This record gives sequence, structure tokens and C-alpha cells, in this order.
Amino acid sequence: MPQRYDAVIIGGGHNGLISAAYLARAGLKTVVLERRHVLGGAAVTEEIIPGFKFSVASYVVSLLRPEIIRELNLPKFGLDILPLDGTFTPVRPGEAPPGGDYLWRVNDHGRTIRELRRWSKNDAEAYEEYGQLMVDMARFIKPILGIVPADLTENDPRPMMPLASLMKRFAELPERQQAVFVQLMTMSAKDFLDQWFETDPLKATMSASGIIGTYQGINSPGTAYVLLHHYMGEIDGAFRAWGIPKGGTGGVSYAIARAAQAQGAEIRTEAPVARIIVRNGKATGVALESGEEIEASVVLSSADAKVTFLDLLEDGVLDPEFETEIKRFKFRGSSGKVNLAVDRLPDFKALPGFGEHLRGAISFSPTTVEMEKAYDDAKYGHWSERPYMDMIIPTLVDPQMAPPGKHVISCFVQYAPYKLAPELGTWDDNNNREKFGDAVINRIAEFAPNIKDIIIGRQVLTPLDIERTMGLTEGNIFQGELTLEQLFFNRPVPGWARFKTPVQNLWLSGSSTHPGGGIMGANGRLAALEVLKAKGRKVA
Repeated sequence: MPQRYDAVIIGGGHNGLISAAYLARAGLKTVVLERRHVLGGAAVTEEIIPGFKFSVASYVVSLLRPEIIRELNLPKFGLDILPLDGTFTPVRPGEAPPGGDYLWRVNDHGRTIRELRRWSKNDAEAYEEYGQLMVDMARFIKPILGIVPADLTENDPRPMMPLASLMKRFAELPERQQAVFVQLMTMSAKDFLDQWFETDPLKATMSASGIIGTYQGINSPGTAYVLLHHYMGEIDGAFRAWGIPKGGTGGVSYAIARAAQAQGAEIRTEAPVARIIVRNGKATGVALESGEEIEASVVLSSADAKVTFLDLLEDGVLDPEFETEIKRFKFRGSSGKVNLAVDRLPDFKALPGFGEHLRGAISFSPTTVEMEKAYDDAKYGHWSERPYMDMIIPTLVDPQMAPPGKHVISCFVQYAPYKLAPELGTWDDNNNREKFGDAVINRIAEFAPNIKDIIIGRQVLTPLDIERTMGLTEGNIFQGELTLEQLFFNRPVPGWARFKTPVQNLWLSGSSTHPGGGIMGANGRLAALEVLKAKGRKVA
């Protein structure tokens, strides 16, 4: 006899685990099915090289919703986010002063202003106003992270009430803030920043937040909103605070998993789902690749929209028009990851030796021209020869991630297109994967020449590898691009942005839904609350 549950959740990423915690807390008999041997999806820690533990894909936390931390009491279950202090941008290697220059912004506001004044007195003054305005914008838009998008095709006005409240608040904003909000919704990251600053390395580094996880350049319209999306990060209520989870991003996933298990949820690894069972238009459970069937009153999929609807449902289940809309949903993976095990620290020409500049993010974004050229490579199906990278050395704040005296380095890389130019073949052809890894190392070596001498081992992940390993279509780290036409009412498709799907009792809870990607958890929480509401269950 098949096992029966109130809810079965496909995927043990952080959103799936959060859904499980909320459903179990409300008394539903819940099981999570994860296809891999390890929990976390893209928020996972693994020992790829003996003795060295890596946050293999996602590597920092900035968006995890404070209400989830509070409601699930995640610190009790091991969540510990360590501060990541500042961003160091080496620039102009080989030029005066010896070794080039650098831009270094830290969490100490006074020190950052003094550093900016070294570059431009105008920028130092503008930074104060810009920072306050962006905090105001983030506070204005932040409530949208907790709103279930209304269906504009329905006549019921109740789902529109939260949006009406947001519009009322918009009308109450000063005209200046209203104008800035419109600019953020429509402009490119670079054009928006050009209005404020004149220092090119500052604009290049700040604009990087506008392109993360998108197949767009810093000059592409709409990237200013992505910049704002990343500005909404909170740790203990502090905007724009980034942190490294102790034990890697897998530490976040396992804290959530322990919280779910404490509420009674069952979690199974190495349990890949082959298909969602649908009878008479209703999801009734899942079939595993092993042949085992599990019955459930509701099925939640934290897999992306393409995997859920096109891979796990049998042909003919979906209305052809809906299926066409899903096929239009853009993924276009553009990011790669290179993880390094090293026996000593990189030494930057611009600021030699060990120092606190290595304890924060290291941004390889020296000029806006180089940032856009990196995108130019990707537009024509090539990985960037001189890519933008966000590099951190987590062992400087969490030494347990490597053997004593040694370190791990995490390099988020843009751009690495999922689909390569025809002359290159695929990522599996012509040693392309290793050539991409070499391009990353060569880029680091421009600023820290000793990097090639200190590497013990490396892991190179292309979008194809991310798709194969983490199950993210085309390797898109947000389960679908964060472009304006794919947000809020339209995520994943118009008319179906409220987590429920055209298949009765089947729900989406992953980052293909509102409000998008990142280690945020809002998707999993909102989906679970909508399920409980539909079942008439009281939210605990």
C-alpha cells in the first residue's frame, strides 16, 4: 500500500524545507523528497576536495526573511550568520601607485566616506544621500516580499487589498522618491548610478548587484530594479548587510531542516521523483524513480516551473496555452562558480599582504567598460575572458571550512552562458569547462599574481553543471530571470502567480514564484500559508 501524507514536497532546497516546516507546524503530516544525498538544493555545503568544505553554489546570505528566522526559531537549530565586512575592489593593476589602486567600502560608514573622499569629494557627499534614499526605497518595496500577488483576471477584490495599500503608500511618498522608484523600475543600473556618482570603479562595483543572475549587462534597462532587489537584504534588521553562514550555506538549509523535523516533518534524501501523479485533473501524489508511490492530499514542488510542469507532469495534463506560457518563461543561465582550495592567501598588488580587506567581498569590477565587455562576450555565446567576479574567502571568518592554515575561496562568475556559440560546441566539448576555469584564474592573477602558485585544487561549475547537479533549468540561480516582465503578477506566468497551479492540489513553492530568487525563503513560506488557507487550517 502506498504511504499517505497530507502534503508531499518535491525538493529539499531551502524553500521546500521552509514549506515543510510551516505545514508540519500547522499539523499536516508532511514529507520532503530530495533527489540528492544532501539537503539544500543550491544552498548546500559539500567537501569537494578532502578537508575543504565549500558552499558549492550559493555562498552568502542577505535576503533570508527575518520573520522566517523568528517564526521557526532558526538560531535554536543552528543558524549562525557571520558578518561579511565590506567590499574591496582592486583597480588599474600596474599603474601608479605601485600595484594599482583600490576602492574599499566597509561597514564602518565613516571609514567608507573617507575612502570615497580620496576618490571624489562629490561622490562622498552623494553617497550619503544615495544610501538613505535606497534604504527608503527598500523599506517602501520590502512589504511586497510578503504579499501574495493578486490575479488581475479575477473579479474578487480581496487579493488586491495589499497592492492597494502599496499604491496608497506610493501616493504618499515625496515626489522625489516617486520619481526615483520609477527610475529603478525602468533604468539600467549604470544609468541610474551615473546620476549620482562620477568614480568609475564605484559605479562598476555597485552596478554589479544589478546583473547577478540575469543575462543582461549593466547598461541593460531594468537592471536597476535587480540592484534594489539585492538592497533589500536584512540581517538582524540591517539593510544591505551580507553574511556568511557558519558551516556554509548548507548550514542554513540544515537549520531549516532541523526546525521542520522538530515540527514532525519527515525528510528523505536520495528519493528522486519521477512524476507527479494526476487523476481526474487532481494531483494525488508522486511516483519515485524507484517505482514507489506516495499519496498526498497536496503536492508542493519547489523545483522550477519548467521541471515541475514540463518534466514531472505527463503529456496532456496541462492546457496547451498554459504549457506554451511556461515554455516562454526565460531562464538563460549566465553564471558560473569556481571554488578553490589554497594553501595560503592571495596577495593583491594594490594592497599587499594579509589584511582585513580580505575578510569581505572582493569585487573584480574595476571599470564599467570592462563590466559591459564581459557581457559582450556572453551575448555571442562565449564565456567572459575577463569576467566580473565576486570572490570571498570564508575561512577568514569560519576557519572550520578548511584544514588549519589553509583556505577555501569562492568565486561567483559572470558571464558564463548556458548555450555556447556553435563553434565552441557544448560545455562538455573541447575542454571548454577547464578553459573557463583558466579564464577565471587568469583574471584573478591580474590583481593577485600569486594565485596560480597557491591552488591545491579547484572545482569549476558551468550553468550546465548547475543544471545537472542542482536541477536548476539552464543553471539559472533564481529559477528564472529576475526581469520586470517575469516578476510579481507574471511569475511564472500571468494568472498563475498565487502559488497554486492549473492542476488541482498542485502548488509551486520555489524561486520560479514571487518574489524571486536568493536565499530568501519567502516563496516557501507564502506557498505554505496559501495551502493552509485553502485547506481552512489555522496558521500556527
